[in-house]
Amino acid sequence: MYTLLPGTRAPVKVWTDPNTIEPEATKQLRNIGALPWVEGVAVMPDVHFGKGATVGSVIAMRQAVSPAAVGVDIGCGMSAVRTSLTAEDLPDDLGPLRRAIEDAIPVGFHTHDDQIDPRRVRGVDTKGLDAFWKGFDDLHVGVSQLRGRAGKQLGTLGGGNHFLEVCLDTDGTVWLMLHSGSRNIGKELAERHIAIARKLPHNADLPDRDLAVFLAKTPEMEAYRRDLYWAQEYARRNRALMLGLFQQVLRDAFPQVTFGEPISCHHNYVAEEQYGGVDLLVTRKGAIRAGSGDLGIIPGSMGTGSYIVRGRGNEDAFNSASHGAGRRMSRSKAKKLFTAEDLAAQTAGVECRKDAGVVDEIPGAYKDVEAVLAQQTDLVDVVAHLKQVVCVKG
Repeated sequence: MYTLLPGTRAPVKVWTDPNTIEPEATKQLRNIGALPWVEGVAVMPDVHFGKGATVGSVIAMRQAVSPAAVGVDIGCGMSAVRTSLTAEDLPDDLGPLRRAIEDAIPVGFHTHDDQIDPRRVRGVDTKGLDAFWKGFDDLHVGVSQLRGRAGKQLGTLGGGNHFLEVCLDTDGTVWLMLHSGSRNIGKELAERHIAIARKLPHNADLPDRDLAVFLAKTPEMEAYRRDLYWAQEYARRNRALMLGLFQQVLRDAFPQVTFGEPISCHHNYVAEEQYGGVDLLVTRKGAIRAGSGDLGIIPGSMGTGSYIVRGRGNEDAFNSASHGAGRRMSRSKAKKLFTAEDLAAQTAGVECRKDAGVVDEIPGAYKDVEAVLAQQTDLVDVVAHLKQVVCVKG
């Protein structure tokens, strides 16, 4: 159940103890709740401070949208698929499998040598692919030179908290899971539109200029929504292609493997939805849609479990749920507090990087995903609990 954050113009409903939210994040939530276009805010239990808008916030606006409330990794999200393999099918040494995944899917700043045609990858939905790429020509003129890079980055992981995992559920069934977004092209589009919004006259007196909004029926809003929806589609196609490449790695290693129906969900995006008979633009920044029956993914850290969930359709939360465990400390603090030896200890039993380059992703830098799930039992039901045995990070 939620608690109302006091002293805001629009209702800010919080699915955690408000006293446990960091002061900077609470200030952000109050700033959001004060905006005249906001109908309501739902705050997820994995909430933490973010640029402009709080990570783990669902913001419903009337006739307006804030690009910072979406974030710079437009369309970032998760995909997962259940396989026919079981734990007994996996070898004792998972190192070769991890290396095969890394060979097939570039991570960090790396790209494919050439753009991959998704039509040549088994199981990837390519409907509308030509029209999608044709739409690149209509994007903000400032990204026109990035067409080649965007093509080569389709089907790549990125860095930070993005990952590819082989997991086991409680029955010992093998799952594949991944987390990624719209790569550099989404970031470039987001930053350009955030800069445009800041300069608009109606945003001059906002408590935080990063919360600048576009208003409906303006050229700026139309341009942002065009680029936003294209980037969201890029992120979806990026995950679909990666999942196809990931599945092929498994087929090469285990020719008998088959796959179920993939689950995919954005957690940094905008959707047009209606609540109380009112048409709203709902931004989920670090939150997934959890409408009645919707399947979603709530991951933990690289050494803990993740969850497949089914939405309960709670309209108090604008049909939403958390997107993960959520950070409990910044990356810089994690690097100061933990060592590579700590990382190795906290990821025992997981085939993954255990070097200083990913210490900022150590499980200890994240909230307890079990506690996060316990605070949103009115938002989702658990379908499956997964534990990774292989984790690939950028």
